[in-house]
Amino acid sequence: MGDSGGVWGVPDARLPAAYAATGRRAVRVTLVAAAGFYPFRYGFDRPVAATYALFTVVALGGLSRIPGTGRQRAAFMARLLPVCWALVAVGTCLSVRTWSAVLGMLVVGFTLAFSAVGGPRPAGAAPGLHLLYILPSFPPYDPGSLGDRLLGTTTGVALFVAAEALLFPEPAPLSYRERAARAALIAERCAARLAAAPGALAGPDLRAAQGASQALRSLSVPEAERPAGPGVRERALTHTGLALRTLLGRLAQLPSGRGDGTAADVTAVLRAVAGLAAATAACLRAGTSPAPRQEELIAARARLSAVSEGPPAVDAGAGADAGARLPPAVLRCHAAVLEVADAALATGAAADLAVRGRHPSVRLPPGRFWYATIRAPMLWWHRALGHAGRRSVFFQNAVRMALALTAVRFVAGVDTLPHGFWAMLATLTLTRTTLGETWSTIRLALAGTLAGALVSAGVLILVGADTAVYAVLLPVWMLCAFTVGPVRGVGWAQGLFTVLVALVFAQLAQPTWRLAEVRMLDVLVGSAIGAVFGVLAWPRGAHDELRRAAAELLRRAAEIVVATSASVAGGTTPAAPPGVPGHRSLQRAVVLAESAYAQVQSEPAPLGGRGRGAEPRAVDWQATLIAGHHTLWGSARLLEPPLTALSPAAAESARLLGERVAGRMLLVSAALDPGDDTPATTGPLIDPDLAGSTAEPPGAPRRYYATVAWLNSLMTDLTRIAHGTVPHTPDENAPTQQAEPAAGRRAPGTATSP
Repeated sequence: MGDSGGVWGVPDARLPAAYAATGRRAVRVTLVAAAGFYPFRYGFDRPVAATYALFTVVALGGLSRIPGTGRQRAAFMARLLPVCWALVAVGTCLSVRTWSAVLGMLVVGFTLAFSAVGGPRPAGAAPGLHLLYILPSFPPYDPGSLGDRLLGTTTGVALFVAAEALLFPEPAPLSYRERAARAALIAERCAARLAAAPGALAGPDLRAAQGASQALRSLSVPEAERPAGPGVRERALTHTGLALRTLLGRLAQLPSGRGDGTAADVTAVLRAVAGLAAATAACLRAGTSPAPRQEELIAARARLSAVSEGPPAVDAGAGADAGARLPPAVLRCHAAVLEVADAALATGAAADLAVRGRHPSVRLPPGRFWYATIRAPMLWWHRALGHAGRRSVFFQNAVRMALALTAVRFVAGVDTLPHGFWAMLATLTLTRTTLGETWSTIRLALAGTLAGALVSAGVLILVGADTAVYAVLLPVWMLCAFTVGPVRGVGWAQGLFTVLVALVFAQLAQPTWRLAEVRMLDVLVGSAIGAVFGVLAWPRGAHDELRRAAAELLRRAAEIVVATSASVAGGTTPAAPPGVPGHRSLQRAVVLAESAYAQVQSEPAPLGGRGRGAEPRAVDWQATLIAGHHTLWGSARLLEPPLTALSPAAAESARLLGERVAGRMLLVSAALDPGDDTPATTGPLIDPDLAGSTAEPPGAPRRYYATVAWLNSLMTDLTRIAHGTVPHTPDENAPTQQAEPAAGRRAPGTATSP
């Protein structure tokens, strides 16, 4: 049955899309669970192996939400098999004492939840892996049954991997590499047209560039295709998308005014940009090296830079007048074209790195690709270290979940709670990242569990000890539960799952109607403990954290803007180089803001109105992230040696413009996350005419105009942020930005790239 087929022989056209999708998944889970459970239970009389085979399938197929196609999920789950073995073995050994099981739950619970920093697939698999540890961590302590437990686990994983790979194949979505390749081809077309005909791009080209840029945004990309991992290739592919968005934006904003004497040099750069963009697309699709085209662009860029700088000054004290022979309009055009070339070079280098890993064929710009030569374990350590703090939403979620599961395990061990792992399962599935959402979920879950318990009790009383009836009902009910539950919500899911659990355990032990009572008690205990830790540990989730992270990012960016403008004005290199050491604080702020933005996509709006600061979903958070990246890239580019001091007028203008942009960054950051005593802002947050706020200094060199172009791009980012931050008077000439849509998916585990 393909993606265009149906469920249970019914065409998809007659079923709602949501039921068709969950139905296909439910068929896989049911078939594999039955294939693992029934042979062990009734054929080989090995109930332990049967239990673990079934619950492994439930964990990976029902509780986990691993993004991607069936083949992608199958490949990932096959790599998880050793992890599953380790979890079952450790859980079995630590169940000897309550204190060891509790301590193990604390460590394993945190580790599995924190593994979400590795990307959307580890994040999606974490709940199912939790269940595989929870199941053996409860009595009876029986290390002699470890063989059967591992046998059942292995059988469940192997069968489910085969089912995911072979049953109901799904069409593969457009990969991020292909999206980037198509965007590179559009950049080639835009650059070629600008080289052939001086002037701005026409409407169709602008719309194509905008569409290609939007297609690279994380909200437009399926979770499984987002390059969110910590490895070299994933980071480089993220870098490729960011560089392409920058390149397309620079091409769309390229001014005219080349000048008769330098038009050939500008045209040569644009043609080289087009050639490198085409080579980048070929690299992403076929793996060919863009090195020759990169060298062409480097040479053309150097020629234009030399022409823009002008002849050496006669008076050493008048070094700023070196470019005075070219009119300001031409210098502005040169600065914009050189920024286009810089974005194209970054795109080609990042694409080559994404294809070849730690062995690129091109020259890498210094400072930007700090991860290019670092091995995978160190990159994982770097990613984990970046989130090892209370401001990281991944750290917050891991602490919340680990403490809640540990508390449930302690209560179950001390009070000898029957079937205590059900209580832990309730905590695992019902605890949310905000207090309001947790309370709403628990109410629905308790109502559904109560209804399911009543149905279970009735079935157990009517059927009694006739296991054949339970064996027949189990697959039918499982198919219904995993089809209807995910669509109708947590109440239906808990009610259906309660009956499912009763049907399973009625085949493993003497059934009694009190099994439904125990299930109700366990869900009540587990959800109550989850709610308590939802109150104590960051009850507002990522909404407040996103405001704080974005405001901190803008404050760090403001510091670098001031320092960079002062360095350009004075012709001095800062004490720290513009690579990782000098900008580490801003890089970490970008990482934390990206992770908070990713988390907030899966959360509802805060209860009770706007609260402090701006409503998160009314703000263009992508513009905040792009502003952080633009600050890093532009600062590194402007501080490339050799540096020459500007003339007094140009130096004063550069410093003043940098301070104005930094001041606006601080105003926007205060609007995003105001303190209790932050005064209200009476003036506008944005400056619509940054360059016109100061007199243009006569005879300013190219580096001055490059600095102004960089600051103007940052002001454009701030404009997008500010329009969604506070009420303002609409300006028909100001650009507008739509608010970020809410995403109804699980938050991915890595940084979202703009």
